[in-house]
Amino acid sequence: MNQIKLRKLGQSGLQVSALGLGCMGMSEFYAGATEEESVATIYRALDLSVNFLDTADMYGPFKNEELIGRAIRDYRKQVILASKFGNVRGKDGSFVGVNGRPDYVRQACDSSLKRLKTDYIDLYYQHRVDRTVPIEETVGAMADLVGAGKVRFIGLSEAAPATIRRAHKIHPITALQTEYSLWSRDPEEEIFPTIRELGIGFVAYSPLGRGFLTNRFRRFEDIPEGDWRHSSPRFQGENFQRNLTIVDRIVEIAGEKGVKPSQLALAWVLAKGEDIVPIPGTTCRDHLEENLVALEIVLTPEDISRIEALIPINAASGQRYNEAGMSNVNG
Repeated sequence: MNQIKLRKLGQSGLQVSALGLGCMGMSEFYAGATEEESVATIYRALDLSVNFLDTADMYGPFKNEELIGRAIRDYRKQVILASKFGNVRGKDGSFVGVNGRPDYVRQACDSSLKRLKTDYIDLYYQHRVDRTVPIEETVGAMADLVGAGKVRFIGLSEAAPATIRRAHKIHPITALQTEYSLWSRDPEEEIFPTIRELGIGFVAYSPLGRGFLTNRFRRFEDIPEGDWRHSSPRFQGENFQRNLTIVDRIVEIAGEKGVKPSQLALAWVLAKGEDIVPIPGTTCRDHLEENLVALEIVLTPEDISRIEALIPINAASGQRYNEAGMSNVNG
């Protein structure tokens, strides 16, 4: 495999591998992960020049940052480390709410630094916007972290265009992280024009539709026991069956090109702009290496037009999250 190219996130000067590694599933939500294979996957990613690792304090909760901290302790300078705050959970895993108060921002960052065994975070996101706190106050506190040397760059996750604009006036926003894939194309309508006008990079989480676009799940029973996807609206009942038509279209085109559906889906995201960095999550080395093949796939404008005609915006059936989850996006 060739050396992985770097992509710059907006106008910040922060360069990361064109494909990152989402680490959430190594600790929670998706069934089947082991710490041994997860750590081996991180090491393999670094071996292959994937330097952009994504975590958050809520994953685990707290366990994912601890895992990442142990794994990269001797490799810190090789890693562009991203973490997030704002989705608050108790030690028992309960969801407490969203918190963007300045005092909490400082407290959350210090706790993450301790778990990550580092004295700085490269890219620190507000995980969800706290609608009870002016974004200017939250971002002001994040800017203070930059001034203190605890954070290099700041970002937002699942923020609305108006919120992004207000935040960017307080301190440059380096990246916006939002779900984006062939079954979640809605950022194209308002988010992309906004961030491109402002010079903000885009980090695409769940670029494989939480695994659905890999063609791994053909029946609801294919989802492992204890897996979060059991409660995801797009994996339920009629939604599941309708969404299989999206997968079938990806499978058809991927077959014509001699690649896997997952690789085609990632190649499409990568082709949507040099300012976009997908962070597919995986917990094993085999899937990591499969995903990286997407970097070598060339899609022509005709390919992209055909794919998008077959899978238009809003083609997916069902919401991305349940009602409670949807109430916290587009903040």
